[in-house]
Amino acid sequence: MSTIAADYEKTEIGTIQIAPEVIEVIAGLAAIEVKGVAGMSGGFAGGIAELLGRKNLSKGVKVEVGQREAAVDVSIIVEYGHKIPEIASGIQNNVKRSIEMMTGLNVVEVNVHIHDVHFKSAERPDDEDIQNRVK
Repeated sequence: MSTIAADYEKTEIGTIQIAPEVIEVIAGLAAIEVKGVAGMSGGFAGGIAELLGRKNLSKGVKVEVGQREAAVDVSIIVEYGHKIPEIASGIQNNVKRSIEMMTGLNVVEVNVHIHDVHFKSAERPDDEDIQNRVK
């Protein structure tokens, strides 16, 4: 989904280009700053989730970049017990603000895809407990 780095801005002495991968990293960092985000998800195709890892900061982020605008898709894993709509809204606001502040690009959309829920090991109910609850 990424596009090649466009001539973002022409100055008197040359052009400034921002690679789409840079915008992906900014979006990924902005997303994991939001409370309730357990990590980024590579999506269903990859099937691999990275919980708050910093190994690949653009994991789970896809961008489309034009001359002056960017559109972002973020795939995340939420922590159990947090309100998903609030998390998604926080991600949208933080990603948009961060990209616009750092690059000057106008972010036209931030789509948030929730791929999984992360349970802390002590919080995850055992299958046996669930079966005993339902008769």
